[in-house]
Amino acid sequence: MQEISDKSTSAIREIFGTDKVLIGMIHCPAFPGAPRYRGTDMSVIYDACMRDAEALVDGGLHGLMIENHGDVPFSKPEDIGHETAAFMSVVTDRIARATGVPLGINVLANAPIPAFAIAMAGGAKFIRVNQWANAYVANEGFMEGRAAEAMRYRSLLRAEHIKVFADSHVKHGAHAIVADRSIQELTRDLAFFDADGVIATGQRTGNTATIEEIEEIGSATHLPLLVGSGVTKDNIVEILRRTNGVIVASSLKQGGVWWNPVDIERVKAFRAAAEPALEA
Repeated sequence: MQEISDKSTSAIREIFGTDKVLIGMIHCPAFPGAPRYRGTDMSVIYDACMRDAEALVDGGLHGLMIENHGDVPFSKPEDIGHETAAFMSVVTDRIARATGVPLGINVLANAPIPAFAIAMAGGAKFIRVNQWANAYVANEGFMEGRAAEAMRYRSLLRAEHIKVFADSHVKHGAHAIVADRSIQELTRDLAFFDADGVIATGQRTGNTATIEEIEEIGSATHLPLLVGSGVTKDNIVEILRRTNGVIVASSLKQGGVWWNPVDIERVKAFRAAAEPALEA
């Protein structure tokens, strides 16, 4: 494989101390300022996030990602209010103090600048960015890669220790704008723009990335590869054999539905199913 970046291949090991990881997603309820917020006391929102975090960690996952998934419909980056970063920073700090596991931040939609600010304030180790390079048409409209401005902002914060995990061929969007370039080339662009890890996704939340797409993306990068949607106890071993880890959410919720609370028995069953691949 032609190297196009001098980025280390060890971001997962650097953050987690191991080469294969299970990362659980915290889908935060709607925050004030979002359309689905209905005046819920903030203590109730914080407690819901903490319960999910504790269930995921107690069930055996290695780390957590915190996301404002309740803020549907999502705003474009320039329209996200300062309140989102404020509330997510409080959530992140509380979870960091309570669990002690590595945390990541994803601010929807495609907002790495507030994600870096939240990570710095709350002690998170990495951020997820859905469109780091190139451009596509998302549910929110035309979405451009944010790498240039985000990396300059990270330098401003002196936050170089916060890693970037970037989606390749991201879900919830159409890539016709760059359809003249292969998924492999789009993946190589992530390393060229200084991402630290690559995430393969399906078509939407809870939808599984195909093994063929995982292998195609993996063949195009020397960076750690994760799968970021549709991971279950039934496919976890097959996926981990080809990747460095997963970000899992819906299949660990009550009834397998993303907006429900985490079910610790599902988490334990998932961890048990993953064990053969983690030990390999």
